[in-house]
Amino acid sequence: MTQRRSDAERAGSGSRRARGEPRRLLLDAARDLFARQDYRSTTTREIAKAAGVTEPLLFRHFGSKAALFREALVVPFTSFIDEFGATWSALDPDRTSEEDLARHFVGRLYDVFVRHQGLLVTLMASDSLAEDEIVEAGIADVRRAIALLGQISAEGMNLRSIGSAHPQLPAHSTVAMIAGMAALRSTYFGSRPPSRKVIVEELTQASLHGFLHRND
Repeated sequence: MTQRRSDAERAGSGSRRARGEPRRLLLDAARDLFARQDYRSTTTREIAKAAGVTEPLLFRHFGSKAALFREALVVPFTSFIDEFGATWSALDPDRTSEEDLARHFVGRLYDVFVRHQGLLVTLMASDSLAEDEIVEAGIADVRRAIALLGQISAEGMNLRSIGSAHPQLPAHSTVAMIAGMAALRSTYFGSRPPSRKVIVEELTQASLHGFLHRND
């Protein structure tokens, strides 16, 4: 008597995936879904389905949705910020114009926020998460990375001798402005937002003339 083989049985034969393939598929699916929707509204069932694997396999590889979120989004984000911090420190302000410094900072930051919109939304709603989820999902690491961006922004403003009774506020306001535009550009502009070049240039000019030149 013959029976139809299950997906698992078929996967164990000639269609067996390469070693590490399910993990890569799950990470890719998680990055795609978390980029378009926040942590709470994304389910492990959705991720597994998008990856073309079973939900138990997701838990076998990552243990929990929070751990998958951390590896898929938080680790790449914090790694980028650390690399960006090193690149920023290597720039020579005496050989780089004010506009080029600002444009470099704004452009790189805007790009990483666009790629991690779901992470931004999750961060803003993180107070609603359970404490163990906040720890496991790496929310504290994201907060530290955001704080580092504020520090980089403050250093850039100090190079240009910005005057403020509260010097951290302009720096954090600049980061928040860039993050807000990246996360909400579809809300502002619908399906046809301005080009990346136009948005970055406007954010650069707002940063330069809204903060750096306000005492001129």
